[in-house]
Amino acid sequence: MSHNPIRPWRDIERRQSRQVMVGNVPVGGGAPIAVQTMTNTDSSDVKATLAQVLAAAEAGADIVRISCPDVASTSALKEITAESPVPIVADIHFHYKRAIEAAEAGAACLRINPGNIGDETRVREVIRAAKDHGCSIRIGVNAGSLERHLLEKYGEPCPEAMVESGLDHIRILEDNDFRDYKISVKASDVFLSAAAYHGIADATDAPIHLGITEAGGFVSGTIKSAIGLGSLLWAGIGDTIRVSLSADPVEEVKVGFEILKSLGLRHRGVNIISCPSCARQGFDVIQTVATLEERLAHIHTPMSLSIIGCVVNGPGEALMTDVGFTGGGAGSGMVYLAGKQDHKLDNEKMVDHIVELVEKRAEELEAQSEAAAE
Repeated sequence: MSHNPIRPWRDIERRQSRQVMVGNVPVGGGAPIAVQTMTNTDSSDVKATLAQVLAAAEAGADIVRISCPDVASTSALKEITAESPVPIVADIHFHYKRAIEAAEAGAACLRINPGNIGDETRVREVIRAAKDHGCSIRIGVNAGSLERHLLEKYGEPCPEAMVESGLDHIRILEDNDFRDYKISVKASDVFLSAAAYHGIADATDAPIHLGITEAGGFVSGTIKSAIGLGSLLWAGIGDTIRVSLSADPVEEVKVGFEILKSLGLRHRGVNIISCPSCARQGFDVIQTVATLEERLAHIHTPMSLSIIGCVVNGPGEALMTDVGFTGGGAGSGMVYLAGKQDHKLDNEKMVDHIVELVEKRAEELEAQSEAAAE
């Protein structure tokens, strides 16, 4: 919230890691936590895939991953990377040659899965391509595709097996004088993921990519990701995140930012604080908030807005937001600016007027930020 003092009791002490570059995006080493998503189009369809990349970037994605299962997809990647406003990660499974082709096509990072990429000889070929073309690498361990020898050793996917898989691949990269890597240890089970991430965080100084893989649909996947990623981020673990949802990639980006905003780790756009509504509400809170979310989606400047239906909590919440509206009686409510009562407003005019106030405040904050940077 832009006009509030810093609260030390809310500070999160982030784990110290090395920094790697994914294109022009720094990951780790104290850099802002990057938000990623992944396209779900046919990767060989340049137009459709690029449209998703552009939509994700507009929503705030720092990095976008594209699956490269065949030659057609890596061939299309060259045109996509040339037009993309954000770095592209090539997602590679099974066929190490796709990683080499993706590096040649301009991918900023190669995601390889230790469970299916092949032996050390193949990994060395991927490392050579990454070095030649300035790519970083993500070691992407998944509980559902662990190496056979680890499953035989441990009997089932477990945190220890996932950490060992990741460290085995780290050894291969470092034995080949390659340090530009980050790592993830994902599972669809929140507890398994969290335990594995804690283990890998203790075992390496590599930047960590967080995710609860195959989390599910929009509602269930959001909840699982918020619990899993939120607990890890709160513990200081994580340098880049991807929320995996069976939904539009743009929704993944939005949820990712909401998780980071809730922990004070990143701020983008309008943070709307609203009540669930009840019989005391002086206006239709639910519909008003839905409309405001849509009409304020274009604002990227971090700021806060409270929309509260009645005077029980409305004034208190408004004290801590840039713009606030609290429902009253007789078809009107009170507008708050920078935490102070400013003027009454008819409910019929509230949406348009609040949009105007928020846009004006965003312009002021942007101007202040630019002046401070000079």
